[in-house]
Amino acid sequence: MKELEKKHNTSNKWVKLICGASNEDIVSIEDLCAIYTAAGVDYIDVAADPSVVEAARKGINWSKREYGNKPGLMISISDGKDIHFRKAKFDPKKCPPDCLRPCENICPTYAISAHGVSKNKCYGCGRCISSCPLNLISEYEYKLSNSSLKDILRTIKPDAVEIHTEINRKDSFQQVASIIKNSGVKLKKISVSCGLAQSNGNPEDLARAFWERYEILAEHKVQLIWQLDGRPMSGDIASTTAKAAVKLWEKMQASLPPGLIQLAGGTNSSTYKFLKEDQIPDGIAFGSVARKLVQPFIAETFETNKKIYENPEIMAVAIKKAKFLLNPWKH
Repeated sequence: MKELEKKHNTSNKWVKLICGASNEDIVSIEDLCAIYTAAGVDYIDVAADPSVVEAARKGINWSKREYGNKPGLMISISDGKDIHFRKAKFDPKKCPPDCLRPCENICPTYAISAHGVSKNKCYGCGRCISSCPLNLISEYEYKLSNSSLKDILRTIKPDAVEIHTEINRKDSFQQVASIIKNSGVKLKKISVSCGLAQSNGNPEDLARAFWERYEILAEHKVQLIWQLDGRPMSGDIASTTAKAAVKLWEKMQASLPPGLIQLAGGTNSSTYKFLKEDQIPDGIAFGSVARKLVQPFIAETFETNKKIYENPEIMAVAIKKAKFLLNPWKH
């Protein structure tokens, strides 16, 4: 267990791309994975769906051939209801013809049109829900059931799994951990994601929850990652979300179990500058900010019925954008 008990801040900094736990936009996911693999991410996190994983691997493998990089593939699952595993919906027939469509304007993935919400493109950020002046938009759960988890793991054979949890779900976490172990799939890493929003704002409760899960996962004998979810799915909004992620890290760094510590939830290009030089976490995960940064390039090539890597000029610009986000953590 010595390798697993390594102290914090002793590993190289690493970066994860979050494609979205409920993101099924296969075309965008393939392009996203190609871009960020070329840019140098260490892991890519996708929905636990075979078709999504296949698209991700296509993008990863293309960039591996061209650039030599090959990040690990992680799938996201949950031990209960979680905002990362939801989608928005509404009946477009109920929309007044003179509506200014604030929902469409605020959607970061262009998932909303006159026809409603595109299920594949929506990743459940929830911004459209509060934007609707008539409260016509609602959400529904999009989550893999425990009964399907073992078969999904055996089908996908990911390099890593991330379990989203809340502090009061120790028993359901134990069930998910047991399914992972009994699947027989050999994982390189298991990540546990939780934040103050899931712990009633109490750092002590959050630390206790992580230590409980450390005891549960110890028998798995894999590298553990503690993902601090500052302000979920808000990284493309403002630098204030980056401050929230860093503030959570500062509160929690000394009280977490052995393993790697990773920032997420609100992380963006401002995150690094808010950290103290002698207090840098092991890694960072970029979600909505990473996707939004290159989405215009993906959309541009989609209109020509091409993959982004089939257009070298656009691909080069997209990689440059992605590298700008990653550079503080990779150099």
